[in-house]
Amino acid sequence: MKANKPSLILFFTALLCTIIFDCTQQDFYALYAKTIVLPAIFIYFLISSEFKINKIQSLVFLFCFVGQVFDLMDVEVSEIGGVVSFLIVYILILKLIIVDNEKIKLRRKDILPVSIIVIFIVYLLVSVLSLQSDNMKKFNVLYTLYGIVLSILSYFAFVNYITKGTHITLLMSLMAISYIFSDIFYIFNEYFSYSIVLVLIRDVTQILAYFFMVKYFLEKAKIRKKALHNN
Repeated sequence: MKANKPSLILFFTALLCTIIFDCTQQDFYALYAKTIVLPAIFIYFLISSEFKINKIQSLVFLFCFVGQVFDLMDVEVSEIGGVVSFLIVYILILKLIIVDNEKIKLRRKDILPVSIIVIFIVYLLVSVLSLQSDNMKKFNVLYTLYGIVLSILSYFAFVNYITKGTHITLLMSLMAISYIFSDIFYIFNEYFSYSIVLVLIRDVTQILAYFFMVKYFLEKAKIRKKALHNN
């Protein structure tokens, strides 16, 4: 068994436990199952990358952890603390995507799908922000900024996939989709009455977002290593 396999098995075991506990409405156990997810995927990343991690990646994991701690604490400032933490995460990932990728060159055949993507993202942003709960309305500017940053991140991820169609751009898109659905269903859970389905989708997509994020980091490192070797 490879050295990184146990941590990956632990990650998916925590995902399975989260699903089971969500479906049986055991919120306490579901919450603590989720706390295993991030350490497990972080260990998987460290071992897979041969313990090579840059400053931005370190900050991404740090603020993901801080966001989860706020969720676990469940105090008055937890919601805002979580939003600020993941806003920083999205800004850092967006920086990685923009800096480490070539300039997007749109071809004529790309204009239609890119236009659809832009319309879809704008529609989601406006629709979801209109469903804010009373607590969210008190921090309307913060949530709007959060939505705009996630929309820009998603735009670059999807357009990169449309124009390049590589494995790494697919991982970027899957990561963005997971974060989008996680945040949308988080708001749905705040706005609508309790639903197991809404909670389940929120938790599963959040956990899968971590997985695709780590896979993106590893694929990016692999591409960089190959480029250095060819030079």
